[in-house]
Amino acid sequence: MQSKSRIHADPFLFQDQFDRIPDSIVLVIFNKLADVRSLGRCSAVSKRFNSLVPLVHDVYVKIDRVVATDGDPDDALNLAPKPRSLISNFLKFMLSTLLKPFSQLQSTNGGNKALLPQLSHHSPAQVLKNFTHVRNLRIELPAGDVGTEDGVFLKWRAEFGSTLQSCIVLGGTPVDRKPAPSHQEPSPGEDNNGSIPESFYTNGGLKLRVVWTISSLIAASTRHYLLRQIIKEHPTLRSLILTDADGQGTLTMGAEQLKEFREKPLAASASSNRTQVPASNMKLRYAPYLELPEGMRMQGATLVAIKPAGEGGSGGNSSKKEVETLVTGAFDGPFRAAVKALVKRRTYLLEMNGF
Repeated sequence: MQSKSRIHADPFLFQDQFDRIPDSIVLVIFNKLADVRSLGRCSAVSKRFNSLVPLVHDVYVKIDRVVATDGDPDDALNLAPKPRSLISNFLKFMLSTLLKPFSQLQSTNGGNKALLPQLSHHSPAQVLKNFTHVRNLRIELPAGDVGTEDGVFLKWRAEFGSTLQSCIVLGGTPVDRKPAPSHQEPSPGEDNNGSIPESFYTNGGLKLRVVWTISSLIAASTRHYLLRQIIKEHPTLRSLILTDADGQGTLTMGAEQLKEFREKPLAASASSNRTQVPASNMKLRYAPYLELPEGMRMQGATLVAIKPAGEGGSGGNSSKKEVETLVTGAFDGPFRAAVKALVKRRTYLLEMNGF
């Protein structure tokens, strides 16, 4: 009986075996978890978890809705006014002043308290104040910023340092069936010697795509400006992605870009709470019709690659390889195939003033 009592009294039998796992392994698990909601729940499990959760390196913040605060504007990801409102206010001005006349359009030949009680009532900056070792951060907004006409598909991907480094815009209209052929348009299989049909200039097609491009740049520069407090408060950051639930736009910043952001002053636009977009060169490629994988078809497919003026490849003299490097990896699935098909098309150059 004494032996049996000693066995039952052995504290090893009553020890929580999870407590034997080293903190380093628990942190590996938490980094795989990443989602800030789930991490918040974990922090409430025990004092140990509560002390470990703020040390995770990988954090994913999903915003249910964007809120504005009456206090410090840097404490909220305040998207008011929304980029679409900015677009409606400034679009006419930009169309008339940012782009050089369409007559200059030219063609080239070839080529310790709860971390997160209610996320929907907190800004990303407020939530992330609880994390002190964040290296890789992904933030997802509830919706895309750019409003488009019914049936129009639009995606953009922008890279920033202290200012815009590049932006890729892909747009078009998904269709169910192949459109009737037109003598004004190249055939779907035509190679990069094809040219944009004359109707593209006269029916508003070019102007519409300029609107898409400027709208995407406004959305990207607004998101970039609103990240400044998060970047300032988290010097450990090595990568940052800001996207949206619609998958419309993605802003990315790597280690070198974040370093540049911290070291160089951010140039804010005089007209709104966003980063100033520098004077840039826009390379436009267009295909009246594309057949893509997964049964997808796109009409009026347009690819616009944007780089600040004065950087490598400006002025329309960059090689096809340089352009392909810029757009490679921008999008996935059938949209990657669309980019590859459009890169083979003839390039049309536009120049845009800073705004």
